Amino acid sequence: QVQLVESGGGLVQAGGSLRLSCAASGRIFSNTRVGWFRQAPGKEREFVAAIRWSGGSTLYADSVKGRFTISRDNAKNTVYLQMNSLSPEDTAVYYCAASPRATISREGYDYWGQGTQVTVSS
Repeated sequence: QVQLVESGGGLVQAGGSLRLSCAASGRIFSNTRVGWFRQAPGKEREFVAAIRWSGGSTLYADSVKGRFTISRDNAKNTVYLQMNSLSPEDTAVYYCAASPRATISREGYDYWGQGTQVTVSS
């Protein structure tokens, strides 16, 4: 079992920045991937970024490349999502999730946090 708790969401103006945190506990292994997904009202949950627990290799959705950065602090068992140049289109509930697989498919992630709301005003 893996437990994930997100924090850091909030309200920000367009062009601003936020950093989300995902505190992980439980059975985290070197090949575990921790990913960030988001779901806007009326839309499906979509992949944002993922990082391998060991080695730190990363994946990004095209829509966030160059604006968002995923990182991890193994000592704190925490994964971060630094979000810059935010736009209203980034408004969504952001979830972190864990998987033993290298995948961007939400079906490939077995464990999920409760989500944190990010709202970007224009």
